[in-house]
Amino acid sequence: MNEIFAVALFTVLAVISPGADFAMVTRSSYAFGRRAGLSAALGIALGVQVHVLYTVLGIAVIISQSPPLFLVMKVLGAGYLIYLGYKSFTNTSRVSLEDDVQRSRPDVLAAFRSGFLTNALNPKTMLFVVSAYTQVVQPGSSLATSLGYGVFISMAHWLWFSLVALFFSSSSLRRIMLDRQLLVDRVVGVALMGLGLAVVLANVR
Repeated sequence: MNEIFAVALFTVLAVISPGADFAMVTRSSYAFGRRAGLSAALGIALGVQVHVLYTVLGIAVIISQSPPLFLVMKVLGAGYLIYLGYKSFTNTSRVSLEDDVQRSRPDVLAAFRSGFLTNALNPKTMLFVVSAYTQVVQPGSSLATSLGYGVFISMAHWLWFSLVALFFSSSSLRRIMLDRQLLVDRVVGVALMGLGLAVVLANVR
């Protein structure tokens, strides 16, 4: 029971801390609507499973102990965040609430893909998952238990970022943000590019 509580607390504190996932869901929600925001949240939750699977299989130990491999992962993740930030910062297209009726399936799939890749390529998520399994989960836990914790971690991400999507996709808040879309897009862009640069330049612990 203590282990379950520790995993739950560790996960909640990590999930609610602001980061690239939060920025991604926020922008998808206010710019493209509720379906896109919820799709991005689902993508993030499934992206977590990438980290869970290679951690449970032991590959994460190899990555974390190999500076070149870890550097490659950092560069890939940072490059994707900078790319998304640049797209947001330089975005000049305007959307409105009336556009929602014309939203097509590719828009929702694009939000899902962005959410998935943002999380799957995030080295900080990798370190969070590795820390959860090495510092909280007891050695010798069964495969079923380890995978069960992974499902919980994914569900926690999905629930939190779904709430974020619901909040930022509300009509009143979206109208306010879309009226200031150029400013908001640039703020989100700077945040994503800053996070990307931080991943490369800072010592990720």
